[in-house]
Amino acid sequence: MPTNKVEPQESPPIIISYVKDLANLCSLAGLACTILAIYFSLIGIYYAAIIGMIWAVAFDWADGLVARKMKGRTPSDQTFGMQLDALIDVVNYGVTPAILLLSYGNFEPIFLPGAFILVAASAIRLSYFNTYGLSGDAKYTGLALDNNNIALAFIFLFESVFSAGIFSVILYVSSLGLAALNVSQIKTPKLSYNPANVYRLTFYTLMITGIYSWKLL
Repeated sequence: MPTNKVEPQESPPIIISYVKDLANLCSLAGLACTILAIYFSLIGIYYAAIIGMIWAVAFDWADGLVARKMKGRTPSDQTFGMQLDALIDVVNYGVTPAILLLSYGNFEPIFLPGAFILVAASAIRLSYFNTYGLSGDAKYTGLALDNNNIALAFIFLFESVFSAGIFSVILYVSSLGLAALNVSQIKTPKLSYNPANVYRLTFYTLMITGIYSWKLL
């Protein structure tokens, strides 16, 4: 009688094995910068928080560059890396700016809706991208989330020009504007694909780090 043999399925790799992937290490390094940014936001050292936020962007771009250069990555490696990157992006570009906004607003209840909108917009934006990917002309639909940190790092350069009360309003309005752009229908290019933009981000990261380090002195 013929027998139906069940082929043994290959066991999936252990969870922690993905940490040795260099691209994933870059993602986790960005997460470490984000944790520092959250910490410094909570204790009110905002210039240090901004440094952490811009370095989170740098490592986020680096993980994609490294992943494209690596050879021998399996489809499961790529899928895991994309899922890890997306989850970290919500923290980098949604949760962290929300905590920065709340902290700068002295955790007044009026800042809670803005914080929620920032996090919700980042989650919706990434869920949409994970579902539909890039548009037909190879552009993002909605402002890419990494622009949130890039813009906030620039906006915070003017923090000392205004009183804390006025700047908290500026920060609130800017955050809501960024969230609206995140979930809008505008088309934006994938900046990290252009080598010239990588150099520009490197210069911007070093410049922002230098400026805010000087402000911390």
